[in-house]
Amino acid sequence: MPTPVELIEAEALKLTPSERADLADKLWLSVHSKEEVDAAWEEEIARRIDDLESGRTEAIPYEQVRAQLRALIDAHRSR
Repeated sequence: MPTPVELIEAEALKLTPSERADLADKLWLSVHSKEEVDAAWEEEIARRIDDLESGRTEAIPYEQVRAQLRALIDAHRSR
């Protein structure tokens, strides 16, 4: 017999992607306060900016990333 969590998961997976994203946000915020989430994002943003400015990370132009992704998708589809 499925557990309550398994039943809830099965029902949640019937939702649209947008509805699942909304539910995930609500569940996440039920465990972590909005302030905690916001603070974690601020810290991550600051870390990424510092990595870019210090040269530890190199930015890749969108057009290049898009071309690489398109090539990967095309290669996958041609299998």
